[in-house]
Amino acid sequence: MKANIKYIGCDDAQLDLFESQYVTPEGMCYNSYLIMDEKIAVMDSVDPRKTDEWLQNLSTALEGRTPDYLVVQHMEPDHSGSLSAFRKLYPTATIVASEKALSIMKQFDEKTCFTPTMAVKEGDTISLGKRTLQFIGAPMIHWPEVIVTYCPEEKTLFSADAFGKFGVIDADSDDWACEARRYYFNICGKYGVPVSTLLKKAAALDIQTICPLHGPILEDVKLKEAIKLYSIWGNYGVETEGVLVAHASIHGNTKKAALKLAEILQQKGAKKVVVADLCRDDMAEVIEDAFRMNKLVVCASSYDGDVFPPMHMFLWKLKLKAYQNRTIGILENGTWAPSAGKAMRAIIEQMKNVNIVEPTVTIRSSLKEADIPALEVLADGILA
Repeated sequence: MKANIKYIGCDDAQLDLFESQYVTPEGMCYNSYLIMDEKIAVMDSVDPRKTDEWLQNLSTALEGRTPDYLVVQHMEPDHSGSLSAFRKLYPTATIVASEKALSIMKQFDEKTCFTPTMAVKEGDTISLGKRTLQFIGAPMIHWPEVIVTYCPEEKTLFSADAFGKFGVIDADSDDWACEARRYYFNICGKYGVPVSTLLKKAAALDIQTICPLHGPILEDVKLKEAIKLYSIWGNYGVETEGVLVAHASIHGNTKKAALKLAEILQQKGAKKVVVADLCRDDMAEVIEDAFRMNKLVVCASSYDGDVFPPMHMFLWKLKLKAYQNRTIGILENGTWAPSAGKAMRAIIEQMKNVNIVEPTVTIRSSLKEADIPALEVLADGILA
């Protein structure tokens, strides 16, 4: 960190599920920062799992001084969960947040008196002495109360959840994009328009350092990579030309058809083909691949007059996260009354700007030689 900005966040290497749904094999970090000047500003708190450690980090970094401000950029509990403990130790510090955040605060803790507080909005500033905090509205990244903060003297953007990633602060330091991509599409992916709006605001600033609330501090090459990728992701653009073949197979026959299709796609020159087993693979990883590539084929068994539930969940999540601007092929399997294709199409047709390749391929119970020409046609349609 810079001489007058100290990192006081915490690693949570024991966390198994972030938001109780996303696996975190490398744990998670909750970032918090301290800006030292004539006045002192604390940038966000941490998850209640790490309150004691954070308060100790804060006390050590303060070197006997008292904070003047605690800036709350995002009220989600992994960043605001230590506010009440902070208030007990530092009752005179002003809590700075958006009007919306201040109204939400009491919903999480009605017993704590958070005053004094200061409501800030787009364009407001606070002088710390030699340094200034300039506030920028960032609603719906990915909550409505979010603000981000720019310190022009340090050319540093405190970016809330934007530019975050899974993992502890130094995990996977050589490959920021992998876990940042999974984090973005599964948590912020629905909010591409607000992300693009924030990027436009950021483009007008001289930013040399980005301090997110999760993941590593970004500078130099990694900062440029992050902004480039966020520009693609926020516009639902294509990062990798390729085809994701996602299958949900009950007894393995639909899987065999999906694997055969993947083989045909490769033979026909697909630049990249990824096969995902929706019954076994991490769903968040498959969502990430679906957004990363420009083509998708969904292959599923019929089930209870509908579609096998792992596929339903996958498509429902894609729709929830605003999946769009893609080409999609459909392969269904059914023994006596195939229903998967109709069920999958019903969800896909609710997505924005998707091209469904015709016709749907139907196999009966298991893949046969007579089905191969239909797979060839589907592959041609996907690659067209």
